[in-house]
Amino acid sequence: MSLSYSKKVSPLWLAPAIDWVSASRLQLQVFAASLALVILPVFVQAPLVRYFPWVSLAMTPLWLGLGAWMMKRPRLHLWGDLVVGFGWIWLTGSLYWGWFRWDPIVHLPIEALGLPIALVCLHRGWGRVGSYFFLGSLLGTAVTDLYINWMHLFPTWRQLMLVNPDVAPMVLRAASASLESDVAACRAVVLVLFLLVATVIALTTSRQPAWWAFGGAVFSTLIVDGLFFLTASLA
Repeated sequence: MSLSYSKKVSPLWLAPAIDWVSASRLQLQVFAASLALVILPVFVQAPLVRYFPWVSLAMTPLWLGLGAWMMKRPRLHLWGDLVVGFGWIWLTGSLYWGWFRWDPIVHLPIEALGLPIALVCLHRGWGRVGSYFFLGSLLGTAVTDLYINWMHLFPTWRQLMLVNPDVAPMVLRAASASLESDVAACRAVVLVLFLLVATVIALTTSRQPAWWAFGGAVFSTLIVDGLFFLTASLA
Protein backbone atom coordinates (compact mmCIF):
# COMPACT_ATOMS: atom_id res chain seq x y z
CA MET A 1 0.00 0.00 0.00
CA SER A 2 1.60 3.23 -1.16
CA LEU A 3 1.21 6.27 1.03
CA SER A 4 1.24 9.90 0.00
CA TYR A 5 2.05 12.41 2.70
CA SER A 6 -0.04 15.07 1.02
CA LYS A 7 -3.12 12.81 0.92
CA LYS A 8 -5.76 13.46 3.53
CA VAL A 9 -7.24 10.57 5.45
CA SER A 10 -10.86 10.25 6.54
CA PRO A 11 -12.22 12.83 8.96
CA LEU A 12 -11.86 12.09 12.65
CA TRP A 13 -15.53 11.17 13.08
CA LEU A 14 -15.22 8.57 10.27
CA ALA A 15 -11.89 7.16 11.47
CA PRO A 16 -11.70 7.64 15.23
CA ALA A 17 -8.95 5.05 15.68
CA ILE A 18 -5.37 5.57 14.58
CA ASP A 19 -4.49 2.99 11.94
CA TRP A 20 -1.03 2.02 13.16
CA VAL A 21 -0.92 -0.88 10.69
CA SER A 22 -1.22 1.27 7.56
CA ALA A 23 0.98 4.01 8.96
CA SER A 24 4.29 4.15 7.15
CA ARG A 25 7.55 3.30 8.80
CA LEU A 26 8.64 6.92 8.39
CA GLN A 27 5.56 8.24 10.17
CA LEU A 28 6.11 5.90 13.11
CA GLN A 29 9.79 6.84 13.26
CA VAL A 30 8.93 10.56 13.34
CA PHE A 31 6.37 9.93 16.09
CA ALA A 32 8.88 7.90 18.15
CA ALA A 33 11.67 10.45 17.61
CA SER A 34 9.38 13.27 18.74
CA LEU A 35 8.53 11.35 21.88
CA ALA A 36 12.21 10.78 22.62
CA LEU A 37 13.23 14.39 21.98
CA VAL A 38 10.70 15.71 24.49
CA ILE A 39 11.43 13.09 27.14
CA LEU A 40 15.22 13.34 26.69
CA PRO A 41 15.60 16.77 28.35
CA VAL A 42 13.83 15.45 31.45
CA PHE A 43 16.69 13.03 32.10
CA VAL A 44 19.60 14.83 30.43
CA GLN A 45 19.02 18.57 30.30
CA ALA A 46 17.35 18.96 33.70
CA PRO A 47 20.34 17.85 35.81
CA LEU A 48 22.81 19.48 33.40
CA VAL A 49 21.11 22.86 33.43
CA ARG A 50 20.71 22.86 37.21
CA TYR A 51 24.45 22.63 37.86
CA PHE A 52 25.99 23.79 34.56
CA PRO A 53 23.46 26.16 32.91
CA TRP A 54 26.05 27.80 30.68
CA VAL A 55 27.09 24.42 29.31
CA SER A 56 23.48 23.60 28.47
CA LEU A 57 22.98 27.01 26.84
CA ALA A 58 26.21 26.65 24.85
CA MET A 59 24.94 23.37 23.41
CA THR A 60 22.11 25.16 21.61
CA PRO A 61 24.23 26.28 18.60
CA LEU A 62 25.47 22.71 18.34
CA TRP A 63 21.92 21.36 18.04
CA LEU A 64 20.92 24.07 15.56
CA GLY A 65 24.12 23.65 13.57
CA LEU A 66 23.70 19.88 13.45
CA GLY A 67 20.13 20.27 12.28
CA ALA A 68 21.08 22.79 9.59
CA TRP A 69 23.90 20.50 8.39
CA MET A 70 21.52 17.54 8.17
CA MET A 71 18.91 19.58 6.30
CA LYS A 72 21.40 20.21 3.50
CA ARG A 73 21.48 16.48 2.80
CA PRO A 74 18.38 15.09 1.11
CA ARG A 75 18.38 11.78 2.98
CA LEU A 76 18.70 13.53 6.35
CA HIS A 77 16.62 16.61 5.64
CA LEU A 78 13.56 15.55 7.62
CA TRP A 79 15.61 14.54 10.66
CA GLY A 80 17.61 17.74 10.50
CA ASP A 81 14.36 19.67 10.43
CA LEU A 82 13.27 17.86 13.60
CA VAL A 83 16.62 18.52 15.29
CA VAL A 84 16.31 22.26 14.56
CA GLY A 85 12.91 22.28 16.26
CA PHE A 86 14.46 20.44 19.18
CA GLY A 87 17.24 23.04 19.27
CA TRP A 88 14.73 25.82 20.00
CA ILE A 89 13.18 23.74 22.76
CA TRP A 90 16.64 23.11 24.20
CA LEU A 91 17.39 26.85 24.11
CA THR A 92 14.23 27.89 25.95
CA GLY A 93 14.63 25.05 28.44
CA SER A 94 18.20 26.13 29.16
CA LEU A 95 17.14 29.73 29.74
CA TYR A 96 14.24 28.95 32.04
CA TRP A 97 15.61 26.06 34.09
CA GLY A 98 19.02 27.64 34.29
CA TRP A 99 18.09 31.12 35.55
CA PHE A 100 14.33 31.47 36.10
CA ARG A 101 13.18 28.06 37.39
CA TRP A 102 11.96 29.49 40.72
CA ASP A 103 9.36 31.68 38.97
CA PRO A 104 6.58 29.60 37.32
CA ILE A 105 4.86 32.74 36.01
CA VAL A 106 7.52 33.24 33.33
CA HIS A 107 7.84 29.57 32.43
CA LEU A 108 5.44 29.57 29.48
CA PRO A 109 6.55 32.97 28.08
CA ILE A 110 10.18 31.81 28.04
CA GLU A 111 9.28 28.43 26.56
CA ALA A 112 7.38 30.33 23.84
CA LEU A 113 10.37 32.44 22.75
CA GLY A 114 10.75 30.23 19.68
CA LEU A 115 7.10 30.68 18.68
CA PRO A 116 7.67 33.66 16.33
CA ILE A 117 10.45 31.72 14.60
CA ALA A 118 8.22 28.68 14.14
CA LEU A 119 5.40 30.80 12.74
CA VAL A 120 7.70 32.62 10.32
CA CYS A 121 9.14 29.30 9.15
CA LEU A 122 5.65 27.91 8.54
CA HIS A 123 4.63 31.07 6.70
CA ARG A 124 7.61 30.72 4.39
CA GLY A 125 7.22 26.96 4.00
CA TRP A 126 10.53 26.13 5.66
CA GLY A 127 11.19 23.80 8.58
CA ARG A 128 7.67 22.41 8.71
CA VAL A 129 8.49 19.28 10.74
CA GLY A 130 10.58 21.10 13.34
CA SER A 131 8.05 23.91 13.64
CA TYR A 132 5.15 21.53 14.20
CA PHE A 133 7.26 19.63 16.72
CA PHE A 134 7.96 22.86 18.60
CA LEU A 135 4.29 23.84 18.55
CA GLY A 136 3.24 20.43 19.88
CA SER A 137 5.74 20.66 22.71
CA LEU A 138 4.63 24.20 23.53
CA LEU A 139 0.98 23.12 23.62
CA GLY A 140 1.85 20.34 26.06
CA THR A 141 3.78 22.78 28.24
CA ALA A 142 0.84 25.18 28.27
CA VAL A 143 -1.56 22.43 29.36
CA THR A 144 0.79 21.29 32.13
CA ASP A 145 1.23 24.84 33.44
CA LEU A 146 -2.52 25.34 33.27
CA TYR A 147 -3.11 22.34 35.50
CA ILE A 148 -0.43 23.37 37.99
CA ASN A 149 -1.91 26.88 38.21
CA TRP A 150 -5.44 25.44 38.29
CA MET A 151 -4.50 23.45 41.37
CA HIS A 152 -2.75 26.45 42.99
CA LEU A 153 0.62 24.69 42.98
CA PHE A 154 2.76 27.64 41.88
CA PRO A 155 3.91 28.26 45.50
CA THR A 156 4.88 24.58 45.72
CA TRP A 157 6.79 24.95 42.43
CA ARG A 158 8.78 27.88 43.85
CA GLN A 159 9.47 26.00 47.07
CA LEU A 160 10.63 22.93 45.19
CA MET A 161 13.08 25.00 43.14
CA LEU A 162 14.52 26.80 46.16
CA VAL A 163 14.83 24.09 48.81
CA ASN A 164 17.79 21.84 49.37
CA PRO A 165 17.56 18.63 47.27
CA ASP A 166 17.39 16.62 50.50
CA VAL A 167 14.15 18.38 51.40
CA ALA A 168 12.61 18.08 47.92
CA PRO A 169 10.92 14.69 48.62
CA MET A 170 8.93 16.27 51.44
CA VAL A 171 7.72 19.04 49.12
CA LEU A 172 6.79 16.46 46.50
CA ARG A 173 4.83 14.43 49.03
CA ALA A 174 2.90 17.53 50.08
CA ALA A 175 2.13 18.32 46.44
CA SER A 176 1.00 14.75 45.81
CA ALA A 177 -1.30 14.85 48.85
CA SER A 178 -2.94 18.06 47.61
CA LEU A 179 -3.86 16.29 44.36
CA GLU A 180 -5.67 13.44 46.06
CA SER A 181 -9.14 14.86 45.62
CA ASP A 182 -12.07 14.45 43.25
CA VAL A 183 -11.62 17.98 41.95
CA ALA A 184 -7.96 17.40 41.11
CA ALA A 185 -8.81 14.09 39.43
CA CYS A 186 -11.62 15.59 37.35
CA ARG A 187 -9.44 18.47 36.18
CA ALA A 188 -6.64 16.08 35.31
CA VAL A 189 -9.03 13.90 33.31
CA VAL A 190 -10.25 16.92 31.34
CA LEU A 191 -6.73 17.96 30.36
CA VAL A 192 -5.60 14.39 29.65
CA LEU A 193 -8.56 13.93 27.32
CA PHE A 194 -7.72 17.22 25.63
CA LEU A 195 -4.14 16.06 24.97
CA LEU A 196 -5.31 12.65 23.76
CA VAL A 197 -7.83 14.22 21.38
CA ALA A 198 -5.16 16.63 20.09
CA THR A 199 -2.85 13.68 19.48
CA VAL A 200 -5.51 11.66 17.67
CA ILE A 201 -6.50 14.62 15.51
CA ALA A 202 -2.88 15.20 14.54
CA LEU A 203 -2.29 11.56 13.62
CA THR A 204 -5.53 11.10 11.70
CA THR A 205 -5.80 14.47 9.97
CA SER A 206 -2.77 14.05 7.74
CA ARG A 207 -0.08 11.54 6.87
CA GLN A 208 2.51 14.26 6.58
CA PRO A 209 5.46 13.70 8.97
CA ALA A 210 5.00 17.22 10.38
CA TRP A 211 1.66 16.25 11.90
CA TRP A 212 3.14 13.09 13.40
CA ALA A 213 5.91 15.19 14.93
CA PHE A 214 3.23 17.42 16.44
CA GLY A 215 1.28 14.41 17.73
CA GLY A 216 4.38 12.82 19.22
CA ALA A 217 5.32 16.02 21.02
CA VAL A 218 1.81 16.42 22.43
CA PHE A 219 1.54 12.80 23.53
CA SER A 220 4.95 12.93 25.21
CA THR A 221 3.49 15.51 27.61
CA LEU A 222 1.33 12.76 29.09
CA ILE A 223 4.39 10.57 29.63
CA VAL A 224 6.49 13.33 31.20
CA ASP A 225 3.67 14.49 33.46
CA GLY A 226 2.88 10.91 34.38
CA LEU A 227 6.49 10.34 35.40
CA PHE A 228 6.46 13.52 37.47
CA PHE A 229 3.30 12.63 39.36
CA LEU A 230 4.53 9.08 39.86
CA THR A 231 7.75 10.45 41.33
CA ALA A 232 5.77 12.80 43.58
CA SER A 233 3.54 9.98 44.83
CA LEU A 234 6.52 7.73 45.56
CA ALA A 235 8.66 10.43 47.19
